[in-house]
Amino acid sequence: MEACALSRCLLPPRSVPFAKKLPSPSPSLLCFLRDGSFSSSKFSNPSRVLSPAPCASLSSSSSSNPSSSGDLALLFEVEGVIADIFRFGNRQAFNVAFQKLGLDCANWPEPVYADLMRRSGGDEENMLTLFFNRIGWPTSLPTNEKDSFVKRVLREKKKALEDHVSSSNIPLRPGVESFIDDALKEGIHVVMVTTYGRNGEKTARALVEKLGQDRVSKIKIVGKKEVEESFYGQLIFGKGFSSSLDEQLLKEAQKAASKEKQRIAEEVASILKLSVDISTTPSEGFEMVLATLRAGAELAGLPVQNCVLLSGSQTGVLAAERVAMPCVVIRNSLTARAEFRSAKIVMDGFGGADLTIPKLLSKIWSSK
Repeated sequence: MEACALSRCLLPPRSVPFAKKLPSPSPSLLCFLRDGSFSSSKFSNPSRVLSPAPCASLSSSSSSNPSSSGDLALLFEVEGVIADIFRFGNRQAFNVAFQKLGLDCANWPEPVYADLMRRSGGDEENMLTLFFNRIGWPTSLPTNEKDSFVKRVLREKKKALEDHVSSSNIPLRPGVESFIDDALKEGIHVVMVTTYGRNGEKTARALVEKLGQDRVSKIKIVGKKEVEESFYGQLIFGKGFSSSLDEQLLKEAQKAASKEKQRIAEEVASILKLSVDISTTPSEGFEMVLATLRAGAELAGLPVQNCVLLSGSQTGVLAAERVAMPCVVIRNSLTARAEFRSAKIVMDGFGGADLTIPKLLSKIWSSK
């Protein structure tokens, strides 16, 4: 396993003098490095490190299918999965932003928005550039200020979207409420991940609230705070460690995470057929996505192999593959034509001919 290889590269052999200067790594860290997952009923206080469940129980469960529904967790991305915000929120928010900025000539009916999404691959900066290249930029705008103008529109759009999600009746995906209810009835843990959506955590949490108070009280939500307080989050982001954890181990772990980010970013670029220069400097980006999935498993009290990510994004699919978490794709208006090669199942929605709990259980575990 990659985790085993990581543990070997982090712990120097006894013959090296440097090894004598290091304190012995904690059993919990060695457990993480070996198995790459945890089982914990709650997150730690940020001032101390979590104590994962015994390693033996993880290694035995990670190599076999869950013995019951209670041994399974579903992690939901929010944007695009529980609500198709790209169809019912983004377009309307752009139009509000155009009005607030006095851009009377700019309005996106659905066909125009769909065409811009298709041409830009969903990149909002490119959508705006394509649109104003087509109709003409504001006459009072200097050429060298086009980038700052685009960023100003996007800031207004984000504010408008937050207001729109909070106050408007953005519909949930058909069948998603029944799907969640069926999962809960089966004793399956349901976790919403709100950290890495395109439109920020505030918007994602507002969408989760649309599931209703009764449902929300029965599920778990993993946001930035929960990720940072998780064991893996503390390891990667370096927050809240006790002084007994060797500093050198932490630095090496962060370095390894940065190299992994390089590999994943190049893979994303390849899928999107882009030529990009990838920076290897540690950043929030992909490390946060990986940490979110591990934190979700940790909050559910299960190893990552017993969790299934319901994703609508390439980033989520690649992150799930990296941590060996099965992944089911629920297409949305942004990803209707995208390919998801590493996903176990690709569906267009919930219920009926699309994804149901019995179908998910049979297809996920029969394909392992």
